[in-house]
Amino acid sequence: MTDSITITDNRTGSSLEIPITNGGVAASEWQKLLPGIWFYDPGFVSTAACESAITYLDGEKGILRYRGYPIEELAERSTYLEVAYLLLHGELPTESEYEAWRKEITYHTFIHENVRKRFLEGFHYDAHPMGMFVSAVAALSTFYADAKDIFDPASRHKQIIRLIAKMPTLAAAAHRFSVGMPFVYPDNSLGFTDNFLSMMWKVAEPRFDANPVLARALDILFILHADHEQNCSTTAMRVVGSSHADPYSAAAAACAALYGPRHGGANEAVIRMLTQIGSVDEVPAFVKAVKEGHGRLQGFGHRVYKSYDPRAKIIKRTADQVFTVTGKNPLLDIALKLEEIALSDEYFTSRKLYPNVDFYSGLIYQAMGFPLEMFPVLFAIPRVSGWLAHWQELLDEEAKIARPRQLYIGKEQRSYVAMDQRGR
Repeated sequence: MTDSITITDNRTGSSLEIPITNGGVAASEWQKLLPGIWFYDPGFVSTAACESAITYLDGEKGILRYRGYPIEELAERSTYLEVAYLLLHGELPTESEYEAWRKEITYHTFIHENVRKRFLEGFHYDAHPMGMFVSAVAALSTFYADAKDIFDPASRHKQIIRLIAKMPTLAAAAHRFSVGMPFVYPDNSLGFTDNFLSMMWKVAEPRFDANPVLARALDILFILHADHEQNCSTTAMRVVGSSHADPYSAAAAACAALYGPRHGGANEAVIRMLTQIGSVDEVPAFVKAVKEGHGRLQGFGHRVYKSYDPRAKIIKRTADQVFTVTGKNPLLDIALKLEEIALSDEYFTSRKLYPNVDFYSGLIYQAMGFPLEMFPVLFAIPRVSGWLAHWQELLDEEAKIARPRQLYIGKEQRSYVAMDQRGR
């Protein structure tokens, strides 16, 4: 059997055989038979806009792999910085490669003083941390003029290092400003997540040493959030990157996409839902209301996953470790009861509504002391390595500038009417 499909234009009787390659068919082949006829696919639910070798995702089977490595193995045995290297270079680093990579990122964590003093401190006192973060990432392009040399390998590498290194510093700075606390400089003697936690929580102590269980939990969360194929923010990175904008501008666009509650704000919505439920006793009534069309079950279901999100299983185990240090989040019992009822109810299982990565991640962040406003920022810190991997890939592929088509449904041609004649 030939791996192909045959399409027929019933208007003319003409047919064309199109090969199926890597699970897809080329739209350019369809155009040979159907010129001027466009696919209508709102939300790109059935359209592949690129070829990529970075992340493999099988939503039906609940499989997620970075460069071929199962997410379960990476979360158990790797570190976020090693995973970032993997995403960007295609292979896991050797010991010497990793040490050079870690050192480069460690020594680029500082931000220009003017970013902090003249830019971040210029925001209103109650500015949302994510709004500050989006703006600060975009502003970095004005501090590094060489960022526009996107086809110079040395310059491109430098911007990648800078972005990965400075994201935690900008994130912590946005938080500290939002709560009226002084800026904390990076500590280059600390690891990646330890350094971030120091910049977040340090008060007056000479050195802040994060609890190793919490630092490792955050590292695991960063691994799980590092990439997720062609989601909204990654697509934004690719679309803006296709215009050959500098990586800071493209990353700011991706951050802006992540700012939306339907993307980066999903775990915040879970916390608000659990808080609204209030107690374990109220869970059955809440589930009943959802089934009757009143409200939504936040943290369940996914555009791609039609089975249990593999990241959710890892996060659930990580939550247990975190709660041994922080004490159990009072919302956990509500979450566990909600999951138990939903997974035993045909209404939800028949619709393939299973817990996703957001269902438990917010509980961990909250237990660690992060305010809800920081949740999308925490998402952006690790995701930048995935964004940059896709940005680099599209440049190496010499991808065309993104320019989707539309189906016009407006008025036909009309003649201009003078203002004094309108409405008569």
